[in-house]
Amino acid sequence: MGKVVMLVVGTLLGLFVLFNFLLPMLVGLVKLALIVGVIALVAFIAVTVVSKSSRSH
Repeated sequence: MGKVVMLVVGTLLGLFVLFNFLLPMLVGLVKLALIVGVIALVAFIAVTVVSKSSRSH
């Protein structure tokens, strides 16, 4: 009986940690990666446009 209670308590604690700490951290990392990716894409497009316009003159 004690093993079953400890198993249930351990499972609930693991789910608590997963949903309250790990998932929000992963969502934050994905958001950060998307923001950095968009900034890099905009910088790449800006450099490409500037280099093509300066080469044509």
